[in-house]
Amino acid sequence: MSSEPKPTHSRRRASIEVVDANVALDLATAQTYSENVFLFVPNIIGYTRVLLAALSMHYMSYHPKYCTLAYVVSCLLDAVDGQAARALGQTSKFGAVLDMVTDRCTTSCLLCYLTSAYPKWTVLFQFLIALDFSSHYMHMYSSLITGSRSHKTVQSDVSRILRWYYNDSTTLFLVCAGNELFFVALYLMKWIKTPLDLDFLPPILASLTWPQALAAISFPVFFIKNFLLNTVQLWKASKILVGVDLAERAKAREEALARKR
Repeated sequence: MSSEPKPTHSRRRASIEVVDANVALDLATAQTYSENVFLFVPNIIGYTRVLLAALSMHYMSYHPKYCTLAYVVSCLLDAVDGQAARALGQTSKFGAVLDMVTDRCTTSCLLCYLTSAYPKWTVLFQFLIALDFSSHYMHMYSSLITGSRSHKTVQSDVSRILRWYYNDSTTLFLVCAGNELFFVALYLMKWIKTPLDLDFLPPILASLTWPQALAAISFPVFFIKNFLLNTVQLWKASKILVGVDLAERAKAREEALARKR
């Protein structure tokens, strides 16, 4: 009697047709101006985000106002490119990956600066970078190999909390914005030392600077995003990849057994 695990049910899902790499390169080279994915409006917005992020890195060590302005605008445009893609019918895999890579690299660069600003917390910032990259890479890869059209398409039976996070645009924006606000507040805390000193506030709050107040307000969102969502995302993606491995190994054994008969 076979000890192989049998699937209890099958699920129909939209599959991704495999395109040969050489064919894909030829298509990208021959694309016309009217259908040039590189020039889609949401992707142009993505390039603008990259330039603004680079500008914020340039000013980060000596001009906090310019740095913060460029960084915040780059982050806010993250909510615009998706809306533009859907409105113009210009969604693309290139745009989705560009968006994710820009997010990861921009935040990581700021965290790298924070390691020098807060050397006692270096290990924590390094951990956050590693967790962010690993969870998103494994999530995207597991989505692709299981036939999902987008890493943001998560079924509730895979993870309810990830479905809540990715499938609701308002939740996605607020969580990402709150997380970035926390890191920006940490950055500005090194530059702004003047307390709020407002009469209607309790003394303990009046002694805070406005970046410290922003950090305190956005800390719960930062905690949820990094220590809950990213952790769940990494664990679920790991389990999916292991499940795919088990399914492929079982299929290989069945094929080997069939050849022997």
